Amino acid sequence: MPRIRTPSAPSAPTENWFSRLGRCDTVSTMLTLLRVKNLALVEDASVEFKPGLNIITGETGAGKSILIGALYLLLGERADTSAIRAGASQCVVEATFQLAAPDGVQAILADAGLDPCEDGQLILRRIVKAGGGGQAYVNDVGVTLATLKRLGALLVDLHGPHDHQSLFHSAAQLDILDAYARADKELNAYTEAYAQRQALLARQAELAADVDDLDAQIDLLSYRVKEIEDAAPVIGEEEDIRAEQQTVGHAQRILELGQLIVQATSEDDLSALNILAPARKALDELARLMPAAQGWPEELRQHTDALAELSGAIQRELADLDADPARLAWLDERLATYRLLKRKYGGSVEAVLATLEAAQERLKDLRTRDEQQTALARELADVEQKLQKLGLALRKRRAAAAEKLAPAITTELQALGFAHGSFAVELQPADAPGPAGLDHIEFGFAPNVGEPMRPLRAIASSGEISRVMLAIKVVLAEADKIPLLVFDEIDANVGGETAHAVGRKLVAAARRRQVVAITHLPPVAAGGTYHLAVRKQVHEGRTHTRVEPLTASARVEELARMLGGRESTSVALRHAEELLAAAQKAATQ
Repeated sequence: MPRIRTPSAPSAPTENWFSRLGRCDTVSTMLTLLRVKNLALVEDASVEFKPGLNIITGETGAGKSILIGALYLLLGERADTSAIRAGASQCVVEATFQLAAPDGVQAILADAGLDPCEDGQLILRRIVKAGGGGQAYVNDVGVTLATLKRLGALLVDLHGPHDHQSLFHSAAQLDILDAYARADKELNAYTEAYAQRQALLARQAELAADVDDLDAQIDLLSYRVKEIEDAAPVIGEEEDIRAEQQTVGHAQRILELGQLIVQATSEDDLSALNILAPARKALDELARLMPAAQGWPEELRQHTDALAELSGAIQRELADLDADPARLAWLDERLATYRLLKRKYGGSVEAVLATLEAAQERLKDLRTRDEQQTALARELADVEQKLQKLGLALRKRRAAAAEKLAPAITTELQALGFAHGSFAVELQPADAPGPAGLDHIEFGFAPNVGEPMRPLRAIASSGEISRVMLAIKVVLAEADKIPLLVFDEIDANVGGETAHAVGRKLVAAARRRQVVAITHLPPVAAGGTYHLAVRKQVHEGRTHTRVEPLTASARVEELARMLGGRESTSVALRHAEELLAAAQKAATQ
């Protein structure tokens, strides 16, 4: 494995965790309400959350993780329609956040074209339909899932029991280091340059790929371009030619009919205009003698003027009519040309012209292949130099952060039961530039005195890796100031004094932000400032899950159940009371 740089171990933390971390920090931004309807076993539940450490407990299979699944949906994750309660047409999940400093959220809302939050209240809603599809809303306005994801990344850090494996991958470890380093600016600049480099490399490969049949391609494209350019098709011309062909092809009959109309309207002695001339004079005199007839001369004049105008228009068209057989032959030939072009290069003139443009571009590309390769090599060299510079800047920021991240995680791990444990971040140059930088990363961990530092991926114990994940989450939350941490069984596969250590760490983390934790461990549950129990019951032949806040006495009974099983013995009850008393005493110190 690569050499692991072991940081100097920080001094062991003092016993009094609560006084060391401070007891009165205020959690400003928080999740206040989560409503779940028709999701899995939950028919309709509204769950309130409080500042500090919110504990969720319940028997296995009662439906605790349904609440976490609801949060995943609200954070824009992919929906599984099979999770909708049987018989329901859709499920609805909704969360209400109270924001003390909403600037980041307001910026995302403004970018999505949404109004700002009123009184710092943010409501996220997701509807998933049994038939597929659904809607997402922010403050009752429809949004995309991408907007939900952006808001969720700002508000919630959610960790489930299947997320441990991600710690073993270099890409995830780099993400953790970059998040701690706040390296967004450097990483974005690098990834943009890397994308440019990949595009240039792809173009370079494309230019080198088809050189074998270069001459044949040029000949084919040259013929295609010449054929279309010589034909010179014009959009709309085909329709005009077809109309003219129709006219020229019937020229003789058109002349006969047109002349007949002209004669009947204006030229013959018995034409309509000649016959109506006496009527116009009679109407003029009638209008002077009969008041009711005063408008009639004008009406007749309008009709006769229209006949005269029609006759003139027909004569002008007949005069322009070209009945030359040569013209008709040219029109037939031109239409045949259009039919040929459309058959070979597309079903319309637009498609033919698009083929011409594409062929011209491709021909230019092939004929300038050598010049392009030379220019591309120069551009690629410039981008490679830029990429190296940006990658080194990113490495510098990462290296500085790694010097702080390793001891910070070590401190958290010592608080979680690894009194002499040590964590390391090894950053080395990668063999080649990658999409995330020029670096290779390896997280190392030595849980006990005298043990060598080993890669994190070599850790076999799920209890150990759970505590490492918790330590990393706490450190990252400190760096990012994420207001809500959600842990679904982060304490899996730990027990004894380690369970107490995990509980203390969750309590400490909850002094600076809101924490929601699903747990099976009584020492962890005892440290909660607010305790919710998930119960499963059967009513009218259907299984239902309900969530209820616990009173002080009910909390003792729940802890006793967790300690002693379904039957709460006096010993279990006494032990539960002792756990709660110890947790309360620690909280006041």
